[in-house]
Amino acid sequence: MQAKQSLLLVILVLAVLGATTVLVRLQGAPAGARDDAWSRVPRHVAAVDHSRFFPEPFADGRAVTRACLECHREEAADFMHTAHWKWTGDPVTVPGHAEPVAIGKKNLINNFCISVQTNWPKCTSCHAGYGWSDQDFDFDDASGIDCLVCHDQSGTYRKGASGEPAAGVDLLASARSVGLPDRTNCWVCHFNGGGGDAVKHGDLDQTMYFPTRDIDVHMGGLGLECIDCHHAQEHRIPGRSMSVSVNDKAGIGCTDCHREAPHESERLNAHVSALACQSCHIPEFAVREATKMYWDWSQAGQDLPITDPHEYLKIKGRFRYERDVVPEYYWYDGTADRYLKGDRFDPAEVLSLNRPHGDIRESEARIWPFKVHRGKQIYDTENQYLLIPKAVGPGGYWTDFDWDEALTLAAPVTGLAYSGHYGWARTAMYWPLSHMVAPKERALQCVDCHGPGGRMDWKALGYAGDPYEVGGRNRERLLSEKGGSAR
Repeated sequence: MQAKQSLLLVILVLAVLGATTVLVRLQGAPAGARDDAWSRVPRHVAAVDHSRFFPEPFADGRAVTRACLECHREEAADFMHTAHWKWTGDPVTVPGHAEPVAIGKKNLINNFCISVQTNWPKCTSCHAGYGWSDQDFDFDDASGIDCLVCHDQSGTYRKGASGEPAAGVDLLASARSVGLPDRTNCWVCHFNGGGGDAVKHGDLDQTMYFPTRDIDVHMGGLGLECIDCHHAQEHRIPGRSMSVSVNDKAGIGCTDCHREAPHESERLNAHVSALACQSCHIPEFAVREATKMYWDWSQAGQDLPITDPHEYLKIKGRFRYERDVVPEYYWYDGTADRYLKGDRFDPAEVLSLNRPHGDIRESEARIWPFKVHRGKQIYDTENQYLLIPKAVGPGGYWTDFDWDEALTLAAPVTGLAYSGHYGWARTAMYWPLSHMVAPKERALQCVDCHGPGGRMDWKALGYAGDPYEVGGRNRERLLSEKGGSAR
């Protein structure tokens, strides 16, 4: 009976909301509520035809770069200050650490492929440089920059171990083809992060190469390229991944093109004070290609009769992939915690490697949709910190399937003392979603979040209950300021 009463109440509320929306539409949109987002999309200068500049074949990738440097030495100097080259950002203050530290892929631990350190030849196949095979790579040598990975337009360029051009690549054809980057350049690394298609990101996979409108309305419906939103200045490409950053510096957002109150309906615009645009406009992620949601390294090394690489690989362990995934929702103010190498933790609890900051009382925070990747990874049971095993090369786990050997060999390089005793820690990583934006007709509707069966866990988000019954976040903030409680 109570459930029926609740359902009737929801229907009544939605009917009122619908009537209000109709009234607002009849009255007309507020002045200036909508605008032309296209006016904010950058206009790109046509690329210079380089086909006549290179008469002779190139011996290797560095020879191509040296030819580029004859005209583009300033651009190379700019690029060498970017995260795409350094694989670290500028020094930042990480919660729980007194001194600023430069963090990035170069020195962080994750819960999919664990770490770049000791595993360079495989991981750096996605570095925009040549020859990063160990800890001694020279980041001051401009000839090590790989210009082609971002600028090749022949469609044939590929990278191999340590970032060198793959065998058989026609470097002359690639050099003659260079132009502005398009999706074919970006997807090589960003769709395949973590070692394969759709491993890391839930909203970036090879279906975004040439997506249809129902996969992504911006790229598929409107034909936008990556660089239309991630528009570089001095080779610094704006945008940030919460896996490697803790602040909101250099971030991009919907309001770079759209107004903060973009809807004709005032009631919809009222949601913007508590919800990120993505929460309504990305109802699911991994909409065509399944994404990895769980990775258990503790199961690696076994000879199991499982032939599906999306379920098990001897070198990596067990996985779980999912498709058409409903996001998890958390308050997010653009900043996050970050587990750093050597941080101690309680192995009885799930270790969040990069939990988002924000709560209902924080005016800058919004409810965001997330992919949360969970797993089990190796840690030192005596020192109580995560460990980095050597996976690639002689003595690596992928060669000998010996965790003790892999950890012992890695210790002098990583600086993480290994006690000789290891176990398996439960970890989680958070990935805010901004791609695979659905067409507006597929955006979430009232009943998707409000009423019985709604996807939001309102109490976990800090509300006393469903906001349509108990009021919105302003009520919670006022109660907090007065020392009261909504619960």
